[in-house]
Amino acid sequence: MLTWRWFAARMSGAVITLLGVTIVVFVVLRTIPGDAVTASLGTESGTLTPAQRASLNHYYGIDKSWFEQLWTWISGALHGDLGISLTSGKSVTDLLGTALPVTVEVAALAALMGTAAGVLLGVLAGARAGKTADTATQGVALFGLAVPEFVVGTAVVTILAEAFDYFPNTGTFVSLTSSLSENMSQVLYPSLVLAIPFAANVMRTTRSEYVEMAEADYVRTARGKGLHPGRIRRAHILRNATIPIVTLTGIQFGYLLGGTVIVEQIFALPGMGRLLLTSITNRDYPVVQGTVLVIAVLFVLVNLLVDLLYRAIDPRTRAV
Repeated sequence: MLTWRWFAARMSGAVITLLGVTIVVFVVLRTIPGDAVTASLGTESGTLTPAQRASLNHYYGIDKSWFEQLWTWISGALHGDLGISLTSGKSVTDLLGTALPVTVEVAALAALMGTAAGVLLGVLAGARAGKTADTATQGVALFGLAVPEFVVGTAVVTILAEAFDYFPNTGTFVSLTSSLSENMSQVLYPSLVLAIPFAANVMRTTRSEYVEMAEADYVRTARGKGLHPGRIRRAHILRNATIPIVTLTGIQFGYLLGGTVIVEQIFALPGMGRLLLTSITNRDYPVVQGTVLVIAVLFVLVNLLVDLLYRAIDPRTRAV
């Protein structure tokens, strides 16, 4: 049963986390050489007169103290105003509204494929622990963890270009509701690249938990009663191994939401990762702050969802 005390504790932790992320990002961006005026005008900022620079400093709000700037930004964020991009002049909220669905779709598809493949391979390896299938599966998982995403992504693009004349679409992103086939042609391959290490981690955790649970006393008792192996696997082994798998999946999905930078760049996807990378390069501070805040909010929400799943799966956690 969901208690108010539990919910209040989780929400308090979430608020503290988001406030900490906001302050850290704000301070780090202000310690980087340069300012909003230099970022927006580039080398032309050197030709400004003192009066012009003072006027621009006032326009961007950087003539105020750090505390005042931080309070102004937090106040705006609480009202849904994340500022204006220094490079494009567009609202940061509008930019994120366009980029967020792309990243969420890629991450969700990668998590779905990675979880399904990881659990299946983990069960296969755990049910044949110490045998050839187990060794081969663990070898594949280790390879998936060892090879960097930019190597896999570049290899995938190269192979597809050579064999099927496929090239990343640098034009407008096609949403899932507009055209399923065109949307999948844009997100399937980058999601597959992200799903490889995701599946490897899930596979290793599933295999470890399966082997441990298979030797538990209650599983031996179930076998002694003559229960069907399939029922033992589903009701006794996998069900009790679910919580570690849910934990890992939730954490990895949270990291995916903020870790698609390289893959989005390789496949020319206009997601949050690519937006963040471009904004850092251009010293577009409002966009960087807004993007990091949204990623942090999503990560907190994913962890809250994982906690709720704990309580639904394992009744013992409901008393905590």
